[in-house]
Amino acid sequence: MQETRQNKIARLLQKELSLIFQQQTRATHGTMVSVTRTKISPDLSICTAYLSIFPSEKSEEILANINASVKAIRYELGTKVRNQLRIVPELRFFIDDSLDYIDRIDELLKK
Repeated sequence: MQETRQNKIARLLQKELSLIFQQQTRATHGTMVSVTRTKISPDLSICTAYLSIFPSEKSEEILANINASVKAIRYELGTKVRNQLRIVPELRFFIDDSLDYIDRIDELLKK
């Protein structure tokens, strides 16, 4: 039962974080940030979000900017989910490089 609740909250946070990043990346033309997966701890206190960043050359720089503004992102997330969650979880962001990995495999298979 607890796992079902974790999955529902993780999906809610993924949706809301995607909307937040979509609004923020409209200002910076040429970059796109999408939330590919979110995991939440059993006590609902930590949310781990995996981000896919395009173009991948700027991914480290954009991730550093996101980690620098994690408090503002958490506040904005809190205003969006305040009716569904009592406590907004701590946010941790990581780069999801699975698309780069798939591209690399495709290149190797074409050779």
